[in-house]
Amino acid sequence: MQTKKHSGFIAIIGRPNVGKSTFLNQVIGEKIAIMSDKAQTTRNKIQGIYTTDDTQIVFIDTPGIHKPHSRLGDFMVESALSTLNEVDAVVFMVNATEKKGRGDEFIIKRLKQVKQPIFLVINKIDKIHPDALLGIVDSYRKDLDFAEVYPISALQGINCPELVSAISNVLPEGPQFYPDDQVTDHPERFIAGELIREQVLDLTHEEVPHSVAVIVERIRRENEEKVLVQATIIVERSSQKGILIGKGGKMLKTIGTRARKEIEAMLGDKIYLELWVKVQPNWKDKKADLQALGYKQDDY
Repeated sequence: MQTKKHSGFIAIIGRPNVGKSTFLNQVIGEKIAIMSDKAQTTRNKIQGIYTTDDTQIVFIDTPGIHKPHSRLGDFMVESALSTLNEVDAVVFMVNATEKKGRGDEFIIKRLKQVKQPIFLVINKIDKIHPDALLGIVDSYRKDLDFAEVYPISALQGINCPELVSAISNVLPEGPQFYPDDQVTDHPERFIAGELIREQVLDLTHEEVPHSVAVIVERIRRENEEKVLVQATIIVERSSQKGILIGKGGKMLKTIGTRARKEIEAMLGDKIYLELWVKVQPNWKDKKADLQALGYKQDDY
């Protein structure tokens, strides 16, 4: 295993919809985490791997911290918080367009127990007046002694390289954990399922997004020109199934068309995507269902 000058693990933590996944995709240079303007988009800890000649940073994009209302919610919050004492540094990301809230205060309380360096990252600065920035920084700095503070725009890439450089400087010397060309530890099936779920989030409203899970049943090369991807979208109620299928199957076709383009970009191949919708009542509150769907945690 090749030795790197600096290597380590960084947790990205924050309230829902602050831009953690957008930042991860920006830094890695590829889409490995789905993005949506709906809260609680990320459900699992997703690792993004950034590698240069002398650095390897393994970023862990955690689910947004929120008040849980189901066993799935418990899993997501515990999943996020469990990373804090297992990493070399923490990125605490906040949204410049929102005032500090109870969710931020809850995270800060947990961060006070963390001994590793903590970076305060204020995202979405492209959406505020520059004069407002100092007040935002002060409101957080009075609660916690941060190693450094970085205002960024994850969407536009503003100050992201500078933040990555600062993170590199606090990492210990260590081995290269992953090959140069690997950008995530998740298998293709997981990413494909997330890309399908992203389209459901974008195209549906109200009750449907938070009741959806996706299982990719199969990824198989059919011939030299095409890969077969078969997936099932899980919902909790028959009414949600009807919404996802749509009149004459129109909604499911749209989801499939948009997801196919994203999966093709990931795989670098033409694909044939087959989608089904299945009703699995109250799966978010059933431990066996959650584990079968990939949400595995011993203590949730």
